[in-house]
Amino acid sequence: MHELELDLHCSMTNKKVAVIGGGAAGFFAALSVKEHHPNHEVLLFEKTSKVLSKVKVSGGGRCNVTNSCSDIPVLCDAYPRGGKKLRSLFHQFNTTDTVKWFENKGVALKTEKDGRIFPVSNNSQTIIDCLVSEMVGLNVNLKLGQNIEKIETEGEQWNLFFKDMPSLLFDSVIIATGGSPKLKGFDWLHKLGHTIIEPLPSLFTFNMPKEPIKELMGVVVEQARVKIKDTKIQTEGPLLITHWGMSGPAILKASAFGARELSQRNYKFEILINWVDETNTEFLFEELQKFSQENPQKRIGNLKPFLIPNRLWEFLLEKIKIPTDRKWNEVGKKKFRQLSTLLTQDQYSVSGKTTFKEEFVTCGGISLNEINLKTMQSKLHSNLYFAGEIIDVDAITGGYNFQAAWSGGFVAGKLDH
Repeated sequence: MHELELDLHCSMTNKKVAVIGGGAAGFFAALSVKEHHPNHEVLLFEKTSKVLSKVKVSGGGRCNVTNSCSDIPVLCDAYPRGGKKLRSLFHQFNTTDTVKWFENKGVALKTEKDGRIFPVSNNSQTIIDCLVSEMVGLNVNLKLGQNIEKIETEGEQWNLFFKDMPSLLFDSVIIATGGSPKLKGFDWLHKLGHTIIEPLPSLFTFNMPKEPIKELMGVVVEQARVKIKDTKIQTEGPLLITHWGMSGPAILKASAFGARELSQRNYKFEILINWVDETNTEFLFEELQKFSQENPQKRIGNLKPFLIPNRLWEFLLEKIKIPTDRKWNEVGKKKFRQLSTLLTQDQYSVSGKTTFKEEFVTCGGISLNEINLKTMQSKLHSNLYFAGEIIDVDAITGGYNFQAAWSGGFVAGKLDH
């Protein structure tokens, strides 16, 4: 190669890339740029003094890295905002790729029975150390405490304006600043012409101030079904009764899928709980009668035909005024009818929410209509990419939100057009 050709080749390949945001998506995007374009200079800007703070606290400090679901259409179902649109993203980097990536870097992972994947160490610091080590090894330049106030185009480049230092020019910019609880947090991107979908909480527990079931705080039902009344929203999974109402995966899923609708209702609505994972009330009625015939002299409070916690069983009996010391053969068909309905359609009033702090997630952000999800590039501006919660994508709990961050960061880092 002639010297002139070599100079031209270098000018084409050695570019300067800014990644804004030191969270999961930002780190992965910066690493991806260096993996795909080793000669590019990458600067990672974080406005605070800490990186990966959400990784640190997630999963109770264990970091739920991803989920074992490898079927891409099923994986997409975990995203109330995003859904099928994410297929092209996951075809490029999915849960299996995430596991391979971390394991190739020496991080041992384990899958729990509900499909959540954690580091074997049970410590989120393992994931943080891995990402930081890769960043150092690939020579990504980390800039902490750098607050970017605006970005503007300058020819074919991007000019970044900082609060406390002169502006800098970059060939490409990847924005991975995470979600913002308020619309104002997106003003600097709105000025670029992007449509911002209003941010709202999307993972929260249900407050039930007037419901006596709160007295059962600590009770867990392993498989319940939850339906938000007068909507199409139905979920299932473990349910936890708390001192303020209800939580657990079944409730958090319902909050994610109902995020916008429940906000419009000011978080006042009714829910129906199916405690026994059986929808046929006639079948349940027959089971109750059969159980009564087999255990006529046993007290109904002491012996139950369904796998639900004792305290909950007693609570439900009292709710329809069946004394717990009554014998099975003394209950009667009318009460069995009531009980079979209650077990499948137990109604509660929700009034308010409590943010699920460890997994704080917002829906909203940059409209997906303005992003090419095959490349994560803005459809409005060339060489501008997005990754992570800054876009209008969010998921239920179980490692899916981190997966969207890893996938988005990886694909954005390719800098494809």
